[in-house]
Amino acid sequence: MNNLNTRLKRAGFKSGFKPGLKPAHALKASSLASLVLFAACTMIPKYEQPAAPVQAAYPTAGNAEEAMGRTGGMAAADIGWRNFFSDPRLQQLIELALQNNRDLRVAALQVDSLRGQYQIQRAALFPAFNATASGSRSKVPRNLSFFGQQITSEYSVGFTQAQWEIDFWGRVRSLSEAALQTYFSTAQARKATEILLVSQVADQYLTTLAFDEELKVTEQTLITATESYRITKLQFDVGTGAELALRQAEGVVEQARANYQSQIRLRAQSLNALQLLVGEPIPDDLPPALALADQNLLADIPAGLPSDLLTRRPDVMEAEATLKSANANIGAARAAFFPKVTLTSSAGTLSPTLGGLFKPGQSGWSFAPEITLPIFDGGANIAGLQVVNAQKKIAIAQYEKAIQLAFREVADGLAARGTYNEQIAAEERFTATTQRQLDLSNLRYKSGVDSYLNVLTAQTSLYSAQLSLIAAQLARQANLVDLYEALGGGWIEHTGDEPRPAEAEYGTAPAAPASAASAASAG
Repeated sequence: MNNLNTRLKRAGFKSGFKPGLKPAHALKASSLASLVLFAACTMIPKYEQPAAPVQAAYPTAGNAEEAMGRTGGMAAADIGWRNFFSDPRLQQLIELALQNNRDLRVAALQVDSLRGQYQIQRAALFPAFNATASGSRSKVPRNLSFFGQQITSEYSVGFTQAQWEIDFWGRVRSLSEAALQTYFSTAQARKATEILLVSQVADQYLTTLAFDEELKVTEQTLITATESYRITKLQFDVGTGAELALRQAEGVVEQARANYQSQIRLRAQSLNALQLLVGEPIPDDLPPALALADQNLLADIPAGLPSDLLTRRPDVMEAEATLKSANANIGAARAAFFPKVTLTSSAGTLSPTLGGLFKPGQSGWSFAPEITLPIFDGGANIAGLQVVNAQKKIAIAQYEKAIQLAFREVADGLAARGTYNEQIAAEERFTATTQRQLDLSNLRYKSGVDSYLNVLTAQTSLYSAQLSLIAAQLARQANLVDLYEALGGGWIEHTGDEPRPAEAEYGTAPAAPASAASAASAG
C-alpha cells in the first residue's frame, strides 16, 4: 500500500492511500477514490492560460481611442485585404498568390495530415471489429495421428475484436486531446502562413514599384547629366572650360549609369521574387499599377490593446494550442503509472467441414481480458513524466515569446507610423529645395556669374534627394503593410466577411471527443 501511495505521489497527485485506515474504512476510501477517478475524464492538469509578459498598453500612441478615421475604429483583423489595398493590380496578385503559392499549399496539406493523425488517435477510444473467415487442412504421419485420422480440416467464420484498451485512467483520451490540440495548432499555422503571404506579396509589389520610380529618376538624371557633360566637353575642347568641371560632369554621368544598371538588376530580381510568391508567371493582362505615392493604404487602423493579440494573432494562438497539447500529454504520462486493462474477444462458428459452419451447435467464442500493472520499469514512467513536464515548460516559454514578439512588432509599427508622414514631408521640402538650387545654379551659370561646378553639385544633390524621397515613401507603405499583418489583418478578403475558421477551406475541424470540453478542468 505504501508502494502505491509513493507511485501516486510520483505521478503528480498529492493524496494517496493511507495504510493506517481500518479495513472497512480503507474499502470505503478505495471505493471513493475509484469513483473520483472514473468521474474525472482524464488526468490532464487544469489548464491555466499564462499571463501575458508584456505591458498593458503599447509604449507609443495607438490604443483603441486613437485613429478612428475611415475604419470607424475597426480592428485590423476585421478589415479585408481588398479594402486595405486599393491597387487593383495588387489585389489580383494577392488573389493569384492565395491560389497558387506552394508554401500555403504545403501548410494546408499539413492541416489535412494532422487531422488524419488526430482521427487515428481518437479511433483508439473505440473497439475495432473485423469480420474473419478462415479454413485449414493439415496432414500428419499415421504413427502420430489419433484414431488413424491423418488429414484434418477446420473452417471458421465470425467476428474478432482487436486488442482494445479500456481507458479507465484517461490515457488514450489524453493522447487524443493532445492530438486534437496539435491539429488546432497546425490549423493556426496555416492561417499565419496565409496572412504572411498577403503581407509578403504587398511588400514585394511595393518594392518593385519603388524600383520603377528610381529607374525613372535615374533615366532623367542620366539624360540631364549626359547633356551637361556634352556642354562641359565642348567648353574644354575650345579652351574655355576647366578639366575639373569636365571630370566632375563625367563622374555624374558614370555614377548615374552605374545606378541605372544596378536598379535594373534589382528590379528584375524583385519581380522574380514576386513571381515566386504568386506561384505562377505574372499575367500580362493585369490592371495598370498605381504609383508608389498613390497607394492609398489605410493608415488609421486602431491598434487596440496588447491583450487583443491573444485572439487576433494566429501565431500566438498556435503557440497556445501547442501548450495545451503539451498539457494533455501530462495526463497520458500520469496514467502510465496505473494498471492498463485490455480486452480481446472473438465470436463465430467453427466446423471440420465447410458445409457444417452454420449448423446448430457450431458456435464458439473467446473473451480474453488482460490487466498489466507496472511494477518495475527502471524509472521509465517517472522519466516520461519529467519529459512531458519539461515540454510543457518549454511550450509556456514559447507561448510567452510569441506574445512578446507580437507586442514588439506592433509597437515598432506604431512608433514608425507616427514619424513617416513628417519624414516624407521633410523629404519633399528638401527635394523642392534642391530643385530650386539647381534652377538658380543654371541661371547663375548662364548669366556668367557662377561656374558650372555649382550646377553639377546641385544636380547631384537633387538626384540624391529624389532617391531618398522614394525610399521614405516605400518605407512608409511597407510599415503600414507590416502593421496590418502584425495586428492580425489579411485573413478575410472583404470587410464585413465572417472570419473563417483556420481550417474552413479544407473541411471543418473533426469533432472533439466527449472528454475534450472538460479535459482542461480534469485534474
